[in-house]
Amino acid sequence: MTNKQQVKTNSSDTSSRLRELANAPVGKLLVKYSLPAVVGTVVMALYNIIDSIVIGHAIDDPNVVAGIAVTFPVMNLATALGMLIGAGAATRISIVLGQNDKRMAEIILGNCVQLTLIIGLMYITAFAIFLEPILKMFGASPKTIPYAKEFLTWLLPGMVLINLTFSYNNVMRASGYPGKAMYTNFIGAGLNVILAPLFLFGFKWGIRGAAIATDISMLVTSFFVMGHFLNKKSTLHFKRGTFKLNFKVITSVLYIGMAPFLINVAGACINAVINNSLLKYGGDNAIAAVVVFNRFVTIFVFIVIGICQGMQPILGYNYGARKFDRLFRTLFLAAGTSVCITTIGSIVGAISPRFIASMFMQDENQILCAINCLKITTVGFWMVGLQIVATNFFQSLGMATKAVFLSLTRQVIFMIPLLFILPPHFGLNGVWSAFPISDFTSTVLAVCMLIWQIRHIRRLAEREKKDDLRTETINENYK
Repeated sequence: MTNKQQVKTNSSDTSSRLRELANAPVGKLLVKYSLPAVVGTVVMALYNIIDSIVIGHAIDDPNVVAGIAVTFPVMNLATALGMLIGAGAATRISIVLGQNDKRMAEIILGNCVQLTLIIGLMYITAFAIFLEPILKMFGASPKTIPYAKEFLTWLLPGMVLINLTFSYNNVMRASGYPGKAMYTNFIGAGLNVILAPLFLFGFKWGIRGAAIATDISMLVTSFFVMGHFLNKKSTLHFKRGTFKLNFKVITSVLYIGMAPFLINVAGACINAVINNSLLKYGGDNAIAAVVVFNRFVTIFVFIVIGICQGMQPILGYNYGARKFDRLFRTLFLAAGTSVCITTIGSIVGAISPRFIASMFMQDENQILCAINCLKITTVGFWMVGLQIVATNFFQSLGMATKAVFLSLTRQVIFMIPLLFILPPHFGLNGVWSAFPISDFTSTVLAVCMLIWQIRHIRRLAEREKKDDLRTETINENYK
């Protein structure tokens, strides 16, 4: 095949992928884009769950579970810095592809990869220097800090690889490769599921074995993701001249990426407040219990996130192309499905708390604490699916301010005040009760914002139709 024929073939493939976003039936399209994302995110959730199960049963010390818990805020901060760039890049690329500006999409890609590496090296250095005081701030006790410090010391070098893997996996999906994006998660999860038990049970490396397994898995998957963008046959690929940092491009990406960034930063802050409240009212056992809750709901939240990842390129492209009917059908279908998923999570958490807790821990006192935690915290979890979809809807349309505000309601605006108000009166149960109350209030607010935005877009669509008709009339009269 000649170079001209190859270029023509690649261009035809790219056009067909983009035409599909504009014209294929919405239900079929959402399944096509969401199913690989859901499979991929569920695999990642299972990989995190299996990691926790292996650590909880391989190391005969109940403090290890609480030690892992206090590392979550640090990992959330690292993830937040990666998503600040990666999520913004995926959304901007979807929108500009909808506007048929492939060159700008490649400039965004080149700028963002370079920025991810720069920021990654900066935060790894900062965490390495201040690791112990950071862990104490996030609720580590003298019994748990050795485990937390050892785990993160070995994991930190791989954090930038995690950013490259997950952030640009989203870009891969947004540019028309949902299936390939799914394979990325399979590669990472499959390697980790094999290596973690080998390093912990076989080599007896302790908690550092789990961290090393993650590092190796992310190294392999980051090569796979970056290899996709080095391939000239891909819809988007690295090109000379696209890596020069462009202030306008970076600003537009960071503006949109601010929503998931603040979600993760808020998650880190809320984890710090929760861990310190749990340490005060329930001790290390209560901190271990919240690991069980987080790992359990993760699988349902990740399914919803997978649906949102599949929804994002469809929304972004059709919003850029002004196809609002397709926009709304995609939103309603994704929201209904997500609520069904989180409702299942609420039911399972209510009827099987002992079974869930026993998967992650061996100590009976910890198990009893986790059972109480699950019974209370999962009461309002069924509403979370709608809140997540609403936040991603605004992010997918480039409405970063609304997405940021909505993302902060559940974790900061409602949760943090509740954590200061309820525990002094109700003790440990007050900490657990803050979860369903914040779920309810944030979802009600999300629904109100969503209804207002839908009405606004419909009014905009009507005005655009009238303007088009007026233009056609003027052209006819001119003829």
